[in-house]
Amino acid sequence: MSPDETTTRRASRALDAANFFLADVRDGLGPYLAIYLLTEQKWDEASIGVVMSLATIAGIVAQTPAGALVDAVRAKRMIMIAAAIVVTAASLALPLMSSFWPVAISQSIANGAGVIFAPAIAAVSLGIVGARAFTARIGRNETFNHAGNAVGAVIAGAAAYALGPSAVFYLMAVTSAGSLISVLAIPERAIDHDVARGLSHQKEGAAHDQGDQPSGLGILLTCRPLLIFAICVALFHLANAAMLPLVGQKLALQDKNLGTSLMSACIAAAQLVMVPMALLVGARADRWGHKRFFLAALLILPLRAVLYTLSDDKAWLVGVQLLDGVGAGIFGAIMPVIVADLMRGTGRFNVAQGAVITAQSIGAALSTAMAGLVVVHGGYGAAFLTLGGTAALAVIVCWLLLPETGGTEAAHPNATAAPAIPAE
Repeated sequence: MSPDETTTRRASRALDAANFFLADVRDGLGPYLAIYLLTEQKWDEASIGVVMSLATIAGIVAQTPAGALVDAVRAKRMIMIAAAIVVTAASLALPLMSSFWPVAISQSIANGAGVIFAPAIAAVSLGIVGARAFTARIGRNETFNHAGNAVGAVIAGAAAYALGPSAVFYLMAVTSAGSLISVLAIPERAIDHDVARGLSHQKEGAAHDQGDQPSGLGILLTCRPLLIFAICVALFHLANAAMLPLVGQKLALQDKNLGTSLMSACIAAAQLVMVPMALLVGARADRWGHKRFFLAALLILPLRAVLYTLSDDKAWLVGVQLLDGVGAGIFGAIMPVIVADLMRGTGRFNVAQGAVITAQSIGAALSTAMAGLVVVHGGYGAAFLTLGGTAALAVIVCWLLLPETGGTEAAHPNATAAPAIPAE
């Protein structure tokens, strides 16, 4: 039986709060890690890139199993709470470490636990609102997520200016506590766990009759549109992941004392732009077409990369970062929507999410390592242009090969998903 309106409204408000507080928990220290290691621990850019890549590799290993776990279990709230505790503990232990391997291991643990949030939040959202309202709900999720990031960045910047770079650790402890309370506030009875994994009530029996359906990366090999989308996502993050850390390093090298505060300004500026972008996706993507929004997110990256090479002025670098708000704001909202399009009725939504996010993580891991090496041998300008060229390749692949999955050009969303995974 569907939950009553009171329960649904309560679940919606709790989801809003969870997205707000998890914004500063789900990625651990994120770009602040690079600044902390560069300014406090005196690491070089290549070593920082390797540590960040190792942490991302840990996320790659955990991501697809995390999606399968979200599909399989009904205690979705509890696994989010456990992940939040692990990420926070691993991140708060960082000031006690100074050598390479302890830092690498702690950040790998944080990344490995953090990968549970994206599929779990999307699954809970789908289980509460259903497929028809999913695009709007994801847009709302991303709106609160970006608002949380923006508020956190402003607070982190002010605190870091007054107390030093270590202030971000205290902020993370506070937001972690908020995330635990808000996740627990989501009523369990509001979540339809069959719908949450991509089943419809009409197709539930048929989906279960398929038996041991291939999951994880096997879905990438049986669904051509999903494979193409995963390639585009990997290229997006190969181009995008290293840009903000590189900007943070440039700012920190100009002024160590202001490095963390200026990084916070970059993050806050981008996150403020992401809020209306997420709202736009939620309101218009079903009408205008899902591929069109994804392509727009890709097109922003080459422009952003070139603009970073034109000036080292602090105001310029922070201003260009506004474009990250456009691209990442669209991408974060449209990615789970496209995966849901392709997996509708299969019961494999979260495994597919895990597989696509695995591709995303591979791109991000290679991005930071590649950019760090290019900086050491060719400078920051060469690194930004290399990232921009990668983004241009992603635009070409998306434009030529990815079909429209939803919106005005996809009259029957299930037409793509139905033949994508053959019955065994």
